Amino acid sequence: CQGNVVEQFFCEIPQILKLSCSDSYLREVGFLVVSTSLGFGCFVFIVVSYVYIFRAVLRIPSEQGQHKAFSMCLPHLAVVYTVASIAMFAYLKSPSISSPLLDMVVSILYSVVPPALNPLIYSIRNKELKEALKKLI
Repeated sequence: CQGNVVEQFFCEIPQILKLSCSDSYLREVGFLVVSTSLGFGCFVFIVVSYVYIFRAVLRIPSEQGQHKAFSMCLPHLAVVYTVASIAMFAYLKSPSISSPLLDMVVSILYSVVPPALNPLIYSIRNKELKEALKKLI
């Protein structure tokens, strides 16, 4: 009905629904409800997990041990935050600001930026990298 071209680099559900010949309002609402429920469930699980982790870390008697444990957790939180914030922007933006070009740029950001930042975030504990970043700044 609307052609068979997906205006993305890869197939995503919103673009596939645009190709549908039928009214996809109920499918879109259903997809939104299921996605939101799953996303919220994952978010709650991550928050509860980190509450338990932080409680366990704060029970470590030495300050050096606490610092080491927190330095292990914080890069993971940074990655989770990066992925979640880009995903929220990608999938929860208003349809009024949606355009094929913006959708394509956001999908590229969502699929490229988090994996590209992972090595940097996880290696930030490296002393040589810290010194290089200080020199750069």
